[in-house]
Amino acid sequence: MKIARLRFRFALMALALLALGLHGAPQIERVEQAALKAFGASAVTAVRAWGEMLDGAAGLSDDKKIRRVNAFFNRRLAFQDDASLWNQSDYWATPLESLARRAGDCEDFAIAKYVSLRLLGLSDTQLRLIYVRAKIGGVHSTLSQAHMVLGFYPSPEAEPEVLDNLIDDVQPASRRSDLTPVFSFNADGLWTGAKAAPAASATARLSRWRDVLARMRDQGIEIINKE
Repeated sequence: MKIARLRFRFALMALALLALGLHGAPQIERVEQAALKAFGASAVTAVRAWGEMLDGAAGLSDDKKIRRVNAFFNRRLAFQDDASLWNQSDYWATPLESLARRAGDCEDFAIAKYVSLRLLGLSDTQLRLIYVRAKIGGVHSTLSQAHMVLGFYPSPEAEPEVLDNLIDDVQPASRRSDLTPVFSFNADGLWTGAKAAPAASATARLSRWRDVLARMRDQGIEIINKE
């Protein structure tokens, strides 16, 4: 599939998501009710802590918001792969699910941070979920693995800041020479990085993105448009 066709398919998917009404004021109370029903009282406590973090960050600058959100999830969640956590080879969790399990893989960290920053009023023009190849063992290593991070763009042409579960510091992309971008996406579109993503792989991942957004809506998590 050519990348133009993939972008067209993604645009249709984004319109469908907008039609579902994934924009509006966040209602932590609804999320707490969903957490109690699905996971029990301990999940409610985790969701409440998330809500308190969002309330505390609401008046901050965008730069401080991204650091507050990055630190919250890097401290709150432990890394655990999907096979052991969800008994699936590739599962994209909602923030509620990750908080309830107190764990997630790189995609779950990135999704939780993306959603939190959208709830805090940042727009899709400022945020992209980025698939990368991450070098293992340092920048000179020849070993790499698939990884996901969140990119924050202060302006459309600005160098992105990278929110990553591998390190606690939020750093500009130029300082992350261990990461090679493959493709990135948000609800507005799809972008290719240093090399084009395999069409089948990208399509499958975007399908999971659609699914996780729908599950978030069912759990009471609604994303705000800043514009």
